[in-house]
Amino acid sequence: MTIESLIVWLIVGGVAGWLAGLVVKGYGFGLLGNIVVGIVGAFIGGWLFGQFGILTGGILGAIIGATVGAVILLLILRLIRRV
Repeated sequence: MTIESLIVWLIVGGVAGWLAGLVVKGYGFGLLGNIVVGIVGAFIGGWLFGQFGILTGGILGAIIGATVGAVILLLILRLIRRV
């Protein structure tokens, strides 16, 4: 992994985590937390979109997939915290 690809991962993760925090109100984890949620969300979204045969190409596709995954992750965290 190069420095450039790591920076792209961090940017996509940060944007996706921030967007997911806007969609799922009340669950802000700060900058580092949003990046982590976005990166984990990218894995979830990539896997989920792959199961349905939906391709996400480019930066915009990566942000959309990561955001969907991050929203799912935040909703799961909300359910776990509620119990």
